[in-house]
Amino acid sequence: MATKTSAEIIRDGLWNNNPALVQVLGLCPLLAVTSTVVNALGLGLATLMVLMGSNLAVSLIRNFVGESVRLPAFVMIIASFVTCAELLMQAFTYELYQILGIFIPLIVTNCTILGRADAFASKNRPGPAVLDGAMMGLGFLAVLIVLGGMRELLGQGTLFADMNLLLGPMAADWVVRPFENYPDMLFMVLPPGAFVGLGLLIALKNGIDNHLEARRKAESPEPATSGSKRVRVTGNVS
Repeated sequence: MATKTSAEIIRDGLWNNNPALVQVLGLCPLLAVTSTVVNALGLGLATLMVLMGSNLAVSLIRNFVGESVRLPAFVMIIASFVTCAELLMQAFTYELYQILGIFIPLIVTNCTILGRADAFASKNRPGPAVLDGAMMGLGFLAVLIVLGGMRELLGQGTLFADMNLLLGPMAADWVVRPFENYPDMLFMVLPPGAFVGLGLLIALKNGIDNHLEARRKAESPEPATSGSKRVRVTGNVS
């Protein structure tokens, strides 16, 4: 297996192989909690922490775990880091923890985390494994925040409301209200709005990729065949 460079790992996590927009994994929490930016940020940071920690731990034990117990060991490691994230949120952001509810413990079942542990961390050294976890986590976090911002803005007419639930009293006045007397759009707050928003983000990414590919082909056309052409000389020559 060829080792990826750091630049390739970063591009894959943030764009080329983004877990939400390309792999389309972990959609249950992504669609369920992104009604506001603060909810999306809280879940995204917890997922990022678990991804980095589990990738590091799996990489460290990769040469000591037999094939028969590999996946159970990975799940135990992931569950341990999820428990740590859950306890930290209970200690420091209890109100936000109550809002997110079951979706914090359900990080254990997030296919992105187990997938990266099995596909990458178990085959690479700790450094690249941690970088892969960080970039996949940041890519997932970015999609959560964008989708949460879109749904909060269109659904409630606000941005960054209740950020004090995550960042404390200093963020109590961060709320932005771009519109006056905005009529709430209930559709965007409900689950159908999450599906529509994610579909728009996936379509936007695909459109950007197609545009970049077309421009690359236009700037670097295929080289013309070099050498002289063969001339048919069979038959009668008068």
